[in-house]
Formats: sequence, structure tokens, C-alpha cells
Amino acid sequence: MKNLIGALSVTTALAMTTTVAMAEVKVGAIFDLTGGLNIYGIQQDNALDLAIASVNTAGGVNGEEVVVVGYDAQSELSKYTQFAQTAVLRDGISAMFAGLTSSSREAIRPIFREANIPYFYSSLYEGGACDKQTFVTGSSASQQLSVLIKWAVENYGPRIYIMAPDYNFGTISGHWIHEYAAQYGAEVVGEDYLALSVTDYAPTIQKIQAANPDVVVALPVGAAQTGFLEQFAAAGLKDSIGVVSTNYGSGNQQVVVSPQAGEGLVSAMGYFPSVENDANTAFKAVWEAEYGTDTPIVAGAVDVWNAVHLWAAAANQAGSTETDAVIAALESGLSFEAPNGTVTLEPGSHHLRQNIYIARGNNANGFDIVETFADAAPTYENEMCDLIANPDLAEHFTPEG
Repeated sequence: MKNLIGALSVTTALAMTTTVAMAEVKVGAIFDLTGGLNIYGIQQDNALDLAIASVNTAGGVNGEEVVVVGYDAQSELSKYTQFAQTAVLRDGISAMFAGLTSSSREAIRPIFREANIPYFYSSLYEGGACDKQTFVTGSSASQQLSVLIKWAVENYGPRIYIMAPDYNFGTISGHWIHEYAAQYGAEVVGEDYLALSVTDYAPTIQKIQAANPDVVVALPVGAAQTGFLEQFAAAGLKDSIGVVSTNYGSGNQQVVVSPQAGEGLVSAMGYFPSVENDANTAFKAVWEAEYGTDTPIVAGAVDVWNAVHLWAAAANQAGSTETDAVIAALESGLSFEAPNGTVTLEPGSHHLRQNIYIARGNNANGFDIVETFADAAPTYENEMCDLIANPDLAEHFTPEG
């Protein structure tokens, strides 16, 4: 069951499929259901609904029905802190699933730490979040870029240009690109970090032409992503310069770009709908039965699905939804057969070992997987963050120091 609380409205979704009366355990959710980030938030919320229904159909958590108290952050950072405080003070939740941007995560992470409530962040991101109460089910930049830069150098050449947004996701990812370029014998020949409001990429394209790279690592966010890719293709650069990304397709950008712009672009993420395994086949069947096939499933939706099932497995293993017991179970090395392959929660860093897929955009607004990197470890997070040895550690580590 789900109570969605947004602009002073309450709706109920998800009915129990069993006739047996069950006690309830509440979990919270804060996603961007409206506003500019809703292309991600709606799918995250849809995945949460399906996951909770799946858990409840299987008997709930310790025999209790899971009920969601959900909030629409409306793509506004201030709403995250407002609703997080409300969820803690009023709703009596046992866990929270919330957030897309790193700024939203960093705004609410301290709230759940202080309240001692497990918080699950389910989005690809720049990496480095370390907190006893926080669990990250999306892939980190070091997981994605470690394989992507090596692949790009081998397939396009050693001269790299960075085009990214001017905030922590872009700038920290840029640092990792420099590190992996040096590791694989490549060179960053230019970089441009731009405000999210930029829509005219002519100056950046001119810089790229002047730098003459073999490949552009393009990380623009939201609607700007489409604009850059279209303008890059229109300038005739795709024939001579490769384009790779760690977030192209994360919001189904491949659906809205023209075939001229999207075909051949390469993305490295933790999930694509074209992943082939039994868990993904079953997941897509449930998703399509509920939501149809008009919109491909994004990685963030699978990250939420995985988070809910890992939390439920931990609570069932612990025999309790009490926070310390659940965290201890989560830190026992739980694995889950997920749509993106087997995922395993690292006890020390609270990040997942998971597959990373390199996929190429095709002419049907989709992706063809070209290489799979199995069981990629969150190496940087494991190195920096040992919450077993240092449970009081609460920091967002960045490679800049």
C-alpha cells in the first residue's frame, strides 16, 4: 500500500493481493514526480511500487505488509529536506528510499543519520558517499569510468576531451577521467564545464574541433544532453570523433534524440533493458504489464527495485525492522539476483558490486550491449570508506581531497 503525499494530496496505490490481515511497516519515498527531473523520478517511483508489491505478495517483511508514505519533491531541493524531516518526525518510517541528484542526497543524508533510519540512494553518481545509515545501489563514477575510459582509448584513441556540467557530478567525474586517462596512456586535450542552463554549444564545439580529440566524454545532464548531442552531430563531428558517456540513456535521452545524433553513441551504465538474464526477463514482464512498453526502463528504476529487495531481505534475515538489526544484516554481504545481474552489497562501503555494461546506441532509439564487465567493485568507495571499522565515519569523499 502506498500513500503519496505531494501538494497536500493523499492517494492510495498498491492493494494487497492476499486476504490475510497483516500488520504494517512503513517506509518513506521522496522522488521527483513533477518538474524537470520527473523523467527519472517517475520511473524510480514506479519501480518502488512494483518492488513493494513484490515484497508484499511474497508475505511482506516479517509477516507485515509494507506501506509506503511517498512524497513528490517537485524537482526542488528544498522539498527534500522538508519532506525528510516530516517523514522522520511524523510518519514512523523504518527506511527511506529517495533522491536522484547528489545535492538531494547530501541534503537529506544527515537527517536520516541523526534519526538512525536506513536511507537508500538509488542513482548513478560521482561516488564517495560514506555514512553508516546510507546505502547506495546505483553505480559510482569510478565503477563506470574505470572501464569506459579503457574501452574508449582502445577503440577510439588516446586523445580525450571532457564536456560536463559544472557541479559535483561533472567536475568529480572529470577528475576520474584524468586519472584513468593517465592510467591507460591517454591524454585529456581539453575540457569544458558548463552551467546546466547552457543551450548553445557552438563555443564548446569549436573548442573540440580545435583540440582535435579522438573521443569526447560527454556528461551533460537533462535536456541539455539532447541539445549538445544534436549540435555535435549537426556539426559533422560524429564521423571523426567518438562520443562516450556514463549517463547517456539514464533518462531515456536515446528516445528523443534523432537517429543521426544517437546512433553509435556509447554509454557505460549498470543497466540497459537489453541485458539478457532470467531476472531481467521477469522484471520487464511485470513492468510492461503495469506500465506498458512506450518508455524504456532506466537504470535508476532498477537501482530502486534492487534497494527495496535488499532492505526487505535484510529485515527478514534480522527478523526485525529495527535499524541496527537491519544494518547488521545489510552488512553481512547480502546478494540479490537483480535485473542487471547479481548484485552484492559491500559491508564496509555500503555500495554494490555489480555488472557494468558498455552499450552502443542503435537506429531504433535503443542500445546494443557490446561488452559486459562482471561484478565491478566500487573500488574507490571500498578504499576510502570502512564503516565496519569506523561506524561513526560520515563524509562525502572526493578524489580532489
